[in-house]
Amino acid sequence: MDRRVFGLETEYGATCTLRGQRRLSPDEVSRYLFRSVVAWGRSSNVFMENGGRLYLDVGSHPEYATPECDSIYELLAHDIAGELIMQDLQLAAEAKLHEEGIRGSVYVFKNNVDFAGNSYGCHENYLMRRTAEPINFDSHFIPFLITRQIFTGAGHVLQTARGPIFSIAQRSEHIWDGMSSATTRSRPIINTRDEPHADSEKFRRLHVIVGDSNMNECTTFAKVGSALCMLRMIEDETFDLRDFTLENPARAIREISHDITCTKKVKLASGREMSALEIQREFVQRAHVYADSRGFSAEEQQALEMWGRLLDGIGNNLMDLRTEVDWITKLHLIEQFRNRHGVSLDDPRVQMLDLQYHDIKRDRGVFFALRNRHLVHKMCSDLDVETAKHNPPQTTRARLRGEFIKAAKSAQRDYTVDWVHLKLNDHHQRTVVCNDPLKSHDERVDRLISSL
Repeated sequence: MDRRVFGLETEYGATCTLRGQRRLSPDEVSRYLFRSVVAWGRSSNVFMENGGRLYLDVGSHPEYATPECDSIYELLAHDIAGELIMQDLQLAAEAKLHEEGIRGSVYVFKNNVDFAGNSYGCHENYLMRRTAEPINFDSHFIPFLITRQIFTGAGHVLQTARGPIFSIAQRSEHIWDGMSSATTRSRPIINTRDEPHADSEKFRRLHVIVGDSNMNECTTFAKVGSALCMLRMIEDETFDLRDFTLENPARAIREISHDITCTKKVKLASGREMSALEIQREFVQRAHVYADSRGFSAEEQQALEMWGRLLDGIGNNLMDLRTEVDWITKLHLIEQFRNRHGVSLDDPRVQMLDLQYHDIKRDRGVFFALRNRHLVHKMCSDLDVETAKHNPPQTTRARLRGEFIKAAKSAQRDYTVDWVHLKLNDHHQRTVVCNDPLKSHDERVDRLISSL
């Protein structure tokens, strides 16, 4: 596709504690978080004026889904806006608890695992043409997704039978299949449930559920941008990509995550053995060939340059990337703490530091303390993030949704919205179906808004 939309769905962990003791169950915390959302007159599944969605997912995990974006930078801004929206919910929940005499602090974490070993996801969605069957996913895209964790992982102190280790990615321990329609039991890398949220005859939605939630904007940019480059190459059936089908994807994803040198070789179906770094370098080399012969968009080209530079850093000196790659930032932080205090990886303070890295509260989270000291890189301006918090992208279907919601609220009209449908709940039951995610202007929606 010359132009596609994409988005992120991020599930958050939430808890309420007092002096280190849990005060409320996850379900109770989530109900307090969403109390202000329900007070808007909606349910715990609500679309907002910026085109995104707030949702209480299975397991009492609050989720923010960005609106459809066609710019990686704009996606970054909307992803960070989601953190601010969640922080607003956290502050409102804490105030309500105190009002009711319940002492404790509410924490919201942008991570993927809790202390009980449960996992929750960060899902990526990419629009694809219906004609682009995923025939090359086993040979190209799944090996790419498994090995990209070396620059997209969030890092985690993992408890194993042999003791704690530092692992590159949080989701890798919870993936058991390459492609399937499951999402919780036997989690796959790609969810194949055919739910395009668009014209099903023209489009499909590629739903990737293997990635970690990222705090660092550079990590997110490289994660999404490199995937866009890969999809462009895969969809071009005249372009040659080597077959990197893995013998055992579930085993390979764990072996790679457990190796912070990124040099451990995994077995391909062909019998050949390669490291994650070697496989990724092959993909980058082919991407440069593609860029020279057929061309990427400006943002994809920027992502390609970042992708290659991150791989060079991983191959030469990991710590050169501590301002850009989440797992390397966290590893550096933990090693500094351990050296300063003379403690091992299984020290409770190390585990707490691991978790606090993902605290989204700007004046408390470890990541934001690093950012305030300019120790991690920042790409999005505060103004662009604040704009994304309140306004939809202007070049995709999200604009239609956001404008309709804003107008209906202003007119105090009852309405129902999902990714495709805009409906006024009056005696006419007027509904506009927006089946093209790439279309940002529609006379039918203009007329619907004018009628309010």
